[in-house]
Amino acid sequence: MQSYDLVIIGGGPAGLAAAVSARDNGIESILIIERDHELGGILNQCIHNGFGLHTFKEELTGPEYAQRFIDQVKERNIEYKLNTMVMDISDKKVVTAMNRTDGMFEIQAKAVILAMGCRERSRGALNIPGYRPAGIFSAGTAQRLVNIEGYMPGKKVVILGSGDIGLIMARRMTLEGAEVKVVAELMPYSGGLKRNIVQCLDDFGIPLKLSHTVVDIEGKERVEGITIAEVGPDMKPIPGTEEHYECDTLLLSCGLLPENELSKTAGVSLSPITSGPVVNDSLETSVEGIFACGNVLHVHDLVDFVSEEAKNAGINAAKYIKEGKKVAEKEIKINPTGGVRYTVPVSIRPKEMDDSVTVRFRVGQVFKNSYVAMYYGDTQVLKRKKQIMAPGEMEQVIIKKEELNNYPDISEITVKIEAE
Repeated sequence: MQSYDLVIIGGGPAGLAAAVSARDNGIESILIIERDHELGGILNQCIHNGFGLHTFKEELTGPEYAQRFIDQVKERNIEYKLNTMVMDISDKKVVTAMNRTDGMFEIQAKAVILAMGCRERSRGALNIPGYRPAGIFSAGTAQRLVNIEGYMPGKKVVILGSGDIGLIMARRMTLEGAEVKVVAELMPYSGGLKRNIVQCLDDFGIPLKLSHTVVDIEGKERVEGITIAEVGPDMKPIPGTEEHYECDTLLLSCGLLPENELSKTAGVSLSPITSGPVVNDSLETSVEGIFACGNVLHVHDLVDFVSEEAKNAGINAAKYIKEGKKVAEKEIKINPTGGVRYTVPVSIRPKEMDDSVTVRFRVGQVFKNSYVAMYYGDTQVLKRKKQIMAPGEMEQVIIKKEELNNYPDISEITVKIEAE
């Protein structure tokens, strides 16, 4: 059995940034395992710009952003295996993987970083009635076909779901000569970034219909038409509101789910809300020495935040490898309430934490002219006004160690949304 100090599962933006960070913090024996034939993950098919403004202070395309980190990995001679599938991770940090060259093999790691990213919600999970004709794609599959394979999925397109990939594909399909008839969204708000709604739909005159869903797919061999209808507060279609669109393609952009099958086999506790691991301020999961970062932890809206989180995971994994497990003197739970759906991390260790910890969260509905509030116990320590908050955009608060030390007796930190 081979052994490495650190094994990173996934060679996308999270895995690459974590590897670079761990190497820069003194860990020499690192292996990245990637199932695809190249490093870079999903960024390789994201040829639009808008990446890197936070990290590199310039606007890059997805492949350019990925290449910056790939170059850093290669400069540091960090080992990686491509076309390699991880089959299992044990709670003792034994990683079982396989590829065509080595067959099935095992690696003993001192620490593991989970960076497997996320996947799209499939049609089967959406319960759309109708036959199963050709012409139904997830937005990410369509993106790969157009940007990497060079195929057009169709000419007349309806998109269900207003996640960022769906919005970007509305623009991409239009630029390639297709006609995007409509984007329908089940919720009363969009699931994507505001800038993508403006740049990808408004600029091209593509209508966005909120509180609408697909109620029928026509065609047996190939999609011939789609019927959408308005939904009521109970999310059920309202009879009489049906609209028919003639089309040959339906793209689904109905949310992303962290890819955590491997995390389950390792015995990692998962959050019922994010579907990602439950982590403390060092991004360590419930299994000692296994860390998580990026979209496998919770779905991010900007890749820059993925890299930032992965950098911290690399630092903390390096610290764990060098110093071993430190039992926390005290752990303070973070309580998301009043419109906050979840927080990452879920707890803070006042003594062991870094000088500051960024707590990221999403809201459960659209809030206008409201405040993000944070309480240490019963004492309010933050009240920040936001003109608008929506579930499609991630929010954050920062917990400072120095400030937290002034409240030695608290057992809970609360993050909530408050009205004026």
